Amino acid sequence: MKKSILFVLFLIPTLLFAERTKVACVGNSVTYGYKIDDRAFTYPAQLQQLLGNTYRVENFGHSGATLLQKGHNPYRKLKVFEQALAFEPDIVVIHLGLNDTDPRNWPKFRDDFTRDYIDLIRSFQEKNPATKVWICRMTPIFSWHPRFKSSTRVWYEQVQQEIERVAAVTRVPLIDLNRPLYNRPDLFPDALHPTTEGAGIIARTVYGAITGDYGGLQMPEIFTDHMVMQRNRPVKFWGTADAATKVTVCFAGKTSTAQTGHNGKWTVEFPPMKAGGPYNATIENQGRSIRLTDILVGEVWICSGQSNMAFRLQDASTAQKDIPRAANRQLRFFDMKEIAPTVAIEWNDNVLAEVNRLGYYRPAAWALSDSLTARQFSAVAYYFGRMLQEELNVPIGLIQNAIGGSPTEAWIDRRTMERDPLMADFFTNWNSNDFIDGWVRERGMQNIARAKENPLQQHPYKPSYLFEAGMASISKYPVAGAIWYQGESNANNVELHEQLLPILVESWRNAWEERFPFYYVQLSSMETGRESWGHFRDSQRRLMERIPRSGMVVSSDLGNRTDVHPRQKKEVGERLARWALADSYGKNILKSGPLFREVFFEKEKAVVTFSETKLLRTSDNNAVRNIELAGEDKVFYQAKAMIRANRLEVTCEKVSRPAFVRYGWDSYTEGNLVNEAGLPASTFSSEFQDKK
Repeated sequence: MKKSILFVLFLIPTLLFAERTKVACVGNSVTYGYKIDDRAFTYPAQLQQLLGNTYRVENFGHSGATLLQKGHNPYRKLKVFEQALAFEPDIVVIHLGLNDTDPRNWPKFRDDFTRDYIDLIRSFQEKNPATKVWICRMTPIFSWHPRFKSSTRVWYEQVQQEIERVAAVTRVPLIDLNRPLYNRPDLFPDALHPTTEGAGIIARTVYGAITGDYGGLQMPEIFTDHMVMQRNRPVKFWGTADAATKVTVCFAGKTSTAQTGHNGKWTVEFPPMKAGGPYNATIENQGRSIRLTDILVGEVWICSGQSNMAFRLQDASTAQKDIPRAANRQLRFFDMKEIAPTVAIEWNDNVLAEVNRLGYYRPAAWALSDSLTARQFSAVAYYFGRMLQEELNVPIGLIQNAIGGSPTEAWIDRRTMERDPLMADFFTNWNSNDFIDGWVRERGMQNIARAKENPLQQHPYKPSYLFEAGMASISKYPVAGAIWYQGESNANNVELHEQLLPILVESWRNAWEERFPFYYVQLSSMETGRESWGHFRDSQRRLMERIPRSGMVVSSDLGNRTDVHPRQKKEVGERLARWALADSYGKNILKSGPLFREVFFEKEKAVVTFSETKLLRTSDNNAVRNIELAGEDKVFYQAKAMIRANRLEVTCEKVSRPAFVRYGWDSYTEGNLVNEAGLPASTFSSEFQDKK
């Protein structure tokens, strides 16, 4: 009897072991866990922990392995491949391709890649016809990789496309290891191999694909009670749920369903709707339900930039008058506030860790405008939205995510930056990179001073960070357009900003897959240390010609000699609303102050013409100020100007044969030229008239 019991006890673990599902992780150094010293933290080892005792996971990764049979180190010629076959796995997860981007491989043998990948898949299926195979989109290679600009970024994309082709023709499911890691450069010290935390993200991604467990029904943060959805566009709800499950959405009396894919993602779409509401929505999946109430359909705008957009209504010159009457159920805010300000302080370890995880914004929810919510909201955005709501008589939703001091490049997506011949250099040695404004680098390094041992510590001023932390999560949410108030952190390099801003607009429009309008604010006036602002303001004016569906608000008449944050925000917000009302909504309203059109030189005088005006005048009925003339020597002198309808006739006793004219050029300008609506003229110089 005792012998029988001992035999059974001995047999039980053997039987349990034999019944475990065997998972073979096939790949290169990322699978192997190169640079991860503790083998218990490689991705296959972490996958084993997630899957539990009913699975047996083995690591068949090999550093330097290529998928290509003619590559410099073919996986199928390695002993580890034989071991993987002998394992007779029930599940195979293949992550290969990174080493095929090597100059020894891809230029010569690229045409073999698809065939070789299919042969590798079949080798496992022939060994065990019941084997389930997953292949992976490659983990990222970042811009500081030594071959990135010379070849890798191009060949990497080509390899990635071929992997997707293989998945399509073989009908083998594809695991995307790129997306969950692409915005985590801090986890790739050598631009190629992930840290332990990065390996954990791979393990969780593979776990979801194998088990279909994606944590049940979830939706992005943007979906909350009181939300505003864009009218006249398809109404979309989306999120994740466990794989191969049904999601049912009931909204505004209609019901629609979707089936989640193997990646757990789902989208439900309803036909476009006119402005109205309130409506409710119920989203159901596997016994779980999310209920959203008080939803309006109207106009939704993104409000972004740096501190002058973030500037709160409570600090505006009109706060005392307007906050008490801010209650308006038709005006709503999604106010994204940072966990730590970018002021001159040193952040603690908790903030540094959250920033690395892209957790720089606090959790947000849609809120109705009232005296409490409005006072904390962007003043410029508030006045923009209030004017739109009053003029259009429809619900207005405002998404605000501006960050003080943030440079333009922080708001452009990484893919766009990395694939631009110039912009990829922004990512290299950020703290000593001359592409980055000196103040931006200094303030950023001050905030992250406690992370001196981590050269890849993230910061919201770093290129692409704010797009990844503050834009990517809302980029599928349909909007009417964007307003933008930024530039101070890029004003010292006018020519570089002239390349950055159009790229930013293109980046956003690509992310939303819509050519929405983009209205922005020209820098204001300030005296101390802002010598480049005249050039910058004029550059911003000329960018309207390069950016389709754009418009610029002049704010130089509202400046403060010593404060970069002038308090007169109502005028700025309402001037932005004028552009939107005129160009986006077709209202008969003068949208801008006078804009320089061209100049003719007639002997001793310059004749300047303008658009956006029929009758020039001055704001104070005095002579035109801040108008200057220069001859061919480009030495400017203060001049006199006579107003004739929508023309200026400019003369100067010191310039007998003028060749250049400019207006409002001082960093703090006292220009007083306006149109019949009292809207101010923009800074301009005729120097660039023939360089359009």
